[in-house]
Amino acid sequence: MNKSQWRKALKQLLLSMGKEERKVKSEAISNLLFQTEEWKTADCFGITVSRGFELDTSYIINQAWREGKTVAVPKCYSEHKQMEFRKIHSYEELENVYMDLYEPKIDVTLCIEPSQMNMILVPGLVFDKEGFRIGYGGGYFDRYLHSYDGSKLSLAYTLQTTDSLPHENYDIPVDSIITEDGRFK
Repeated sequence: MNKSQWRKALKQLLLSMGKEERKVKSEAISNLLFQTEEWKTADCFGITVSRGFELDTSYIINQAWREGKTVAVPKCYSEHKQMEFRKIHSYEELENVYMDLYEPKIDVTLCIEPSQMNMILVPGLVFDKEGFRIGYGGGYFDRYLHSYDGSKLSLAYTLQTTDSLPHENYDIPVDSIITEDGRFK
C-alpha cells in the first residue's frame, strides 16, 4: 500500500474502535509511558491534543501537570508548513482550529524552543518496527524533527503497528513506540 492507502485504512480502523476499548487502551499505554526513563527525566515535553478517534492524550497532559512538567502543544502555520511548540497551563489556552485540531492561542502562550524539550510524543496513524510512521500528510512533524535532538517516542494502539512501511529520505523515525502490549524498536 502507498501512504495514502495506509492513512485511509488506519483512519477507518481507528473510527471503528469502541469508546470503552479506546479508553482502556489509552490508559494502559499512558501508564506504560509513565514508567519510562524518558518520562521520569522529562521536565518539558511536546504532545498533541488528541481528537476523538485518536489515542486519548488527556491522561498524559493531566499527569504532567500534576507532576509539575511543562506541557508544550504544537501550533501549525499552514502558509509556511511550519510548526512550533507553545507552553500551555490549561485547556482554556487552546482553540479549535482547522480539521478539529486544538492548538495553543498565541496571545496567551509562550513559544518553547526545540532545545528546551526533553521529549516529543510524535503522533501518527501507523508505525513500523524501524520507527517510521505515516502521519496525517502535512509533513509538519518531519520538518520540525530535523532541528530536534531529544527523545522521540510515539504512542499507538497495537493495531496501528506493522512490520514495514513506505518511507522517504526526509522521514525521521521515532526512537520507540509504546503500545498497550509494551514497547518496541
